[in-house]
Amino acid sequence: MDRGQFVYKLIACISIIFILYALVYNFVIDPGAETFLSHKVDLVRELKPQIWLPVMYVHVGFACVAMASGLINFSSRIYEKHRRFHRLNGYVYVSSVLFVVLTSGYMAPYATGGKINSMGFNLLNILWLLITVTALVHIFKKQIQKHRRWMIQSYAFCFTNMLIHLFTFVFHQVFGIAYVTSYTIGLYSSIALLLIVPQVLLRALKPIGIDPDKGEKRRPVL
Repeated sequence: MDRGQFVYKLIACISIIFILYALVYNFVIDPGAETFLSHKVDLVRELKPQIWLPVMYVHVGFACVAMASGLINFSSRIYEKHRRFHRLNGYVYVSSVLFVVLTSGYMAPYATGGKINSMGFNLLNILWLLITVTALVHIFKKQIQKHRRWMIQSYAFCFTNMLIHLFTFVFHQVFGIAYVTSYTIGLYSSIALLLIVPQVLLRALKPIGIDPDKGEKRRPVL
């Protein structure tokens, strides 16, 4: 097994586990998001659960779809043997990202930690949308290699929620920092990692497909 296959299988395992966790936790264990909402204090705007909760369900649902569809499209077998499906699934991914960004935009003003975290989530939304649109523009121009690179950068944002809560848990439970402060650290630490890690990964592994400028065959990244 080469490095590309190992990375793909590792990401696949993490993605599948997280999708199952997100669905079970948000729709079965705590469908009212009572634990999460208990940390939202001193909000400037009044949070209306009858609106916020349905928006959150849509947000979680499409985030899971984006994570699953993105993972599938990074399969070299799917790309090589089922190009039409790859293309259609790509539109599913882009549409899902759009829904995630829109619902996140609604929820941002109610972010745990107040305005500083609302700004962080709005920054995340803008970055994810711009990166995804850039990837789409490159594929319309038949620039496959650039499209793949930007899609890897875009797909990293599917792990935003997981990273934020992982950092929050570590800083709050392990280091004893206040939950809201831990959440803020987790948010901005996640933004940094989401921008840096894909670039490190791209440099560590050879990209997929064919470089249209050089006609050079490449090994799969994922």
